[in-house]
Amino acid sequence: MSLETVVFYIFGGLMVVSSLAIVVSRSIVRSAVWLLGTLVSAGVLYFLLSANFLGAIQLIVYAGGILILIVFGVMLTAKSPYVRFNARPREIAITALVGVILFAGLSGLMLATDWPAIPDAAPEREVRPVADIGRSLLTQYLIPFELVSVLLLAVMIGAAYLASPEKK
Repeated sequence: MSLETVVFYIFGGLMVVSSLAIVVSRSIVRSAVWLLGTLVSAGVLYFLLSANFLGAIQLIVYAGGILILIVFGVMLTAKSPYVRFNARPREIAITALVGVILFAGLSGLMLATDWPAIPDAAPEREVRPVADIGRSLLTQYLIPFELVSVLLLAVMIGAAYLASPEKK
C-alpha cells in the first residue's frame, strides 16, 4: 500500500467518525470541534486529489473563518456555551429511520446505476496558477463572487443583530 492510500484511509475514516460525532454530540461547542475535524479531513482529501487551491481554500475559509464565525455566534447568542440538545426518543427514532431510508435509497441507486466511462476524465497534470483563478473570479465569475460577498455581509449583520442585547 502506498503512503497516499494510507493517508486517504486515515483522513477518510476521520471524516466519517467526526461527521457522525457532529450528529451524535449534545453539546454545541463539541459539535463545532467535530466540525473542525470534518473540514480539515476534507481539506487533506483535496490535497490528495492534487487540488491544492481547493484544499487551501477549504482550510482557510471553512476551517478557519466559517468555524470561528460559528463558535463566536454560538457563544454570543446562547445563554451558555454548555447548552445541550435534549431530543425526545420519538424524534431520535424518526430521524434515524429517515437517515437509514435515505442511506439505503442512495446506496441502492449508486450500485444499480451503470456509470459510463468519461473519456479524458483523468486529472490534468498541468498546474493552473492561482493568478489565473483569481483573474477568472474577478472577470468571468464577478457577479456570483460579489453576490456571495453580499450574502456573507448580510449574515454577519444578522448575527450582530441577534447577538445585541434586547433594549427594554
